[in-house]
Amino acid sequence: MTPIELAEKLHARDIVLLAGRLLLALIFVHEGVVLATHFEGAQKAMAAQGVGTPLLLAVIALQLGAGLSVALGILTRLGALGLGLFCLMTASMFHTNFASQNELLHFEKDLAIAGGMFILALSGAGRLAVDRVLGAVLKGRGGASAKADAATAPVEPHLSTGVTSLPV
Repeated sequence: MTPIELAEKLHARDIVLLAGRLLLALIFVHEGVVLATHFEGAQKAMAAQGVGTPLLLAVIALQLGAGLSVALGILTRLGALGLGLFCLMTASMFHTNFASQNELLHFEKDLAIAGGMFILALSGAGRLAVDRVLGAVLKGRGGASAKADAATAPVEPHLSTGVTSLPV
């Protein structure tokens, strides 16, 4: 497929979803990398907040795993839901000193990011997602027997396209 043919097939919705996914994922992937590469300092800072090492490891795994999930479009709905819940917990656990303008701003930003993640969880990744490419590749490799099975089996929509219910 030529770039011109690809551009003709893409819709503005898919491009906006890709841009939104990348922008939302950026903060989590960046923070996950920073926490992982500066682990001892992060460990001390988190301990001062009452967060132990196992939870810090889980946070790093969530930020990197779900952040890349959202960015790449692999199980996007699940990654977005996890990050949205993470933002709500972060806001309620660490940014409740509303006397501090900075803490209030962080609280509001966490809520806004959570809102964006929940919208993404409902909308899905769109057509510019690794899930969609893998699905097409696997569908093409199925051969004649898969085509016969597909003709008799009901078709389920892909998680990242057009479904408005969460996979939970």
